Amino acid sequence: MPLPYQQPGLTMSRQNSPNPELARALQRDLRALGYLIEGIDGVFGEQTERALRSLQYDLLNNHGASGEDDGQAPVAVTDFNLASTTGGGRAVTAVTGVLDQALAACMASLLGDSRMALVPSSANPAAENARAVQAIAAMASKLAPSQFMVAMVLQESGGQQFRVPTKDDDDNFVVVGLDRNNESQPDQITSRGYGIGQYTINHHPPRPQEVQDFILDPVRNVQKALGELRGKFDGWVVGPADRANDFMVEHPLSRLSLCKYSSSDPRYMGDCKACAGAARKIDIWNGTPCYRGADISYGPTEYYAAANYTGVPNRADFACSWPYAVRRYNGGGVNSYHYQTRVLLNLLNA
Repeated sequence: MPLPYQQPGLTMSRQNSPNPELARALQRDLRALGYLIEGIDGVFGEQTERALRSLQYDLLNNHGASGEDDGQAPVAVTDFNLASTTGGGRAVTAVTGVLDQALAACMASLLGDSRMALVPSSANPAAENARAVQAIAAMASKLAPSQFMVAMVLQESGGQQFRVPTKDDDDNFVVVGLDRNNESQPDQITSRGYGIGQYTINHHPPRPQEVQDFILDPVRNVQKALGELRGKFDGWVVGPADRANDFMVEHPLSRLSLCKYSSSDPRYMGDCKACAGAARKIDIWNGTPCYRGADISYGPTEYYAAANYTGVPNRADFACSWPYAVRRYNGGGVNSYHYQTRVLLNLLNA
């Protein structure tokens, strides 16, 4: 059965405003295929165009390889870029952001192939989100502090495993974060974070077992994120992989600490909100150095429109090193300091 927008001669673009129902059908399929970050609202806007551009890029270039070390995708997206079922050349030849019938045929092939693991949706996303948050809050972990992870989840996904539809937006798919970190190829999606904890993989599409393991299961999603956070604590604050400049300046003895309480204390890695409340509070403004003597300062970025924060728990007052590991979980640069600041505020106020 053809897709709703598989109609002879039909094209869809920002300049050629389509029927809203056709736009919704296109957006729903782009969400299922993992190219649209959010929004099934019938408005063919910038995000829909960007999703089409990334899909076209993958049809031309994605052979299934990973940008990191998490293995091969189950299928190469380039295999679906055929002008006909008999293999008569490439259907998509350029990145345009315009849906034509050649691209629509490629999408139909992708959607109909069992090897193409689609982004799941939910019939009752609000209830599933509530259960996910409750389960995460109840997690007891000696690997990394679950209260920090709850604060991170609020920053990563707004505490949502699934998008919740509104009056104007039908989106009920698993939350997906899309990174485009290749400056020379801005249409390439370099990695995707999935679900409430935004656990990230660097190949596309995901393998079927990954969908079952951590894309559909919010607890497994966060457990894997906890493992990644512990990896940042162990290797990315004082080495050996890298060092956190803010930690090195604020804790010159460079001694990592898991918690101020002993492992036999019931508060061990479980009293983080109280520590956030006890820390001195600081204000951060546009132009504030990211740490003492830093050559980078807080300011608006592509991901953070404002750089003004009040009442932030001072990371240096924590008797543990987790605020620094949290920042390294998000990478480096100014965005990671925004991320750290917002997680500390979430920890205080959650």
